[in-house]
Amino acid sequence: MNISSIVVQTNPTYTDEVVEILKAADFCDYHFHDEKGRIIVTIEGEGVEEEIPKLVKIQEMDHVISADMSFAFSEDELNAERDKLELVGNDIPQWLNDENATKRDIKYNGDLKDRF
Repeated sequence: MNISSIVVQTNPTYTDEVVEILKAADFCDYHFHDEKGRIIVTIEGEGVEEEIPKLVKIQEMDHVISADMSFAFSEDELNAERDKLELVGNDIPQWLNDENATKRDIKYNGDLKDRF
């Protein structure tokens, strides 16, 4: 399941009209708008393939200047990353769980040649 936030920009003259259309739409959820014509909605889908057509519907609405994805959450991607952490297991340095750890506890194995 994916959830993405969309920032919709409209001319402030038409904000209330666009907000009402978005509130009535069955493909997004309205959350907030301001006096500058910015509107925040979210869309959901099993994947990006389901979300893009919903984004396009918003972009094609009358009085919408722009509508772009701002933030996205993908449950499948999150679970895949969690699975990777499970595979790593005990390879995670102990200092990561130490409340008293400092930046000096980090062992860096990279190239510092060009750091300055």
